[in-house]
Amino acid sequence: MKRIGLLSDTHAYLHPDLPRIFGQCDEIWHAGDFGHMGVVDGLAAICTLKGVHGNIDGQDIRHLHPEILRFQCEQLDVLMMHIGGYPGNYSPKALSHIRTTRPRLFIAGHSHILKIQYDKRHSLLYINPGAAGRSGFHKAITMVRFVVDGERVKDLEVVEFPR
Repeated sequence: MKRIGLLSDTHAYLHPDLPRIFGQCDEIWHAGDFGHMGVVDGLAAICTLKGVHGNIDGQDIRHLHPEILRFQCEQLDVLMMHIGGYPGNYSPKALSHIRTTRPRLFIAGHSHILKIQYDKRHSLLYINPGAAGRSGFHKAITMVRFVVDGERVKDLEVVEFPR
């Protein structure tokens, strides 16, 4: 069993409550647009960090975090990318990876819109944690915590702060 903290679109902002919010997590996953190496370092200081780069990230972050990340967490197949779309409207690159690798959890960022949905067509859980930064049109800072137990996602909760 692993406790996961998930966020995206920090845009160079590290919320001061992140150590408290993700302090009990085993891993933090970032779905792109870190915005600054200070965010990478700050998150990695809390616990193990996995992430993908986003469209605003520079070469320093792109060197550490790939565009697409496919991995196993417990027995759960995970696919993560920054610009992935959403169920019914996946980006062509995301749809190609979903069809060929058949993940059970697909994580995307970019839209700044929190969305958690089961995609029946592709038999996967889709999560976009929204935006954890202060840049953009979103009205609230959002992030997600959950537990991966074997091949199941459970105890999913949304953490929200006013922007």
